[in-house]
Amino acid sequence: MKLIGVVAALLVTVTLASAQSGLERLYVLDCGVNQAKDQARWSPGVNEGKPIEFSDNCYLIRHAKGVLLWDTGIADAVAAMPDGMVVANGAITQRRAKTLAAQLTEIGVKPTDITYVAVSHTHGDHVGNVALFPSSTILIQGAEYEWAMSQPTKPAFAATQKFEKLAGDRDVFGDGSVVVLSTPGHTPGHQSLLVVLPKTGALVLSGDAVHFRDNWEHRRVPSMNTSRDQTLASLQRIADVLEQRKAQLWINHDKPQSAALRYAPAYYE
Repeated sequence: MKLIGVVAALLVTVTLASAQSGLERLYVLDCGVNQAKDQARWSPGVNEGKPIEFSDNCYLIRHAKGVLLWDTGIADAVAAMPDGMVVANGAITQRRAKTLAAQLTEIGVKPTDITYVAVSHTHGDHVGNVALFPSSTILIQGAEYEWAMSQPTKPAFAATQKFEKLAGDRDVFGDGSVVVLSTPGHTPGHQSLLVVLPKTGALVLSGDAVHFRDNWEHRRVPSMNTSRDQTLASLQRIADVLEQRKAQLWINHDKPQSAALRYAPAYYE
């Protein structure tokens, strides 16, 4: 009950503040694709042996008080690999058609312009370019940071980066327009992002809280998630935010949905 009250209070704050938001625009950036051999890795017992291709997007958000990059995608170095990069013991091949650096240049953004890099979680297809932003502050759940730094392969953070290790939600710019939502389950400190655009309205960037629409509709939990219970609770939390905010859900790895989005240099207001 206490959590419900906190969520309700946050959403009321977001509603009141959004009318005075400093949020300007959001760019969708192509951060690669994951080609997997077996969809059942993400939907246990369903579509076993069926290949699937996942989109992988990053999002650049311009606000009057700063610039936030949500996730950094597959490493730019993969763009120079004709056969892609094989990961997850051969289960996934990662590919990149465009580098993140080139796409930022195209929209006139330098790495030093980015105030915050917020990562949904620390898997390689989300933090592959995190070191490109040595002067940015990293927004990460404390639980995620501790878990990631205990793994055999650690994220390649830059030595000069500052960290804000969160313990729950965070209203990034203080006006309710960009709010980090704690959604653990895929990893111990996974997070999603609520963005309230002046014209497009509210949307939730899923991160890997859910990977594709069919899993969302059937509340399926991937076998590699660290907690089934936390995953299901986070999915319900996202559903509650969508209903209360009349928001869209942008599922990061859902390729059909991503194909319908406008990519940079186009943008959403």
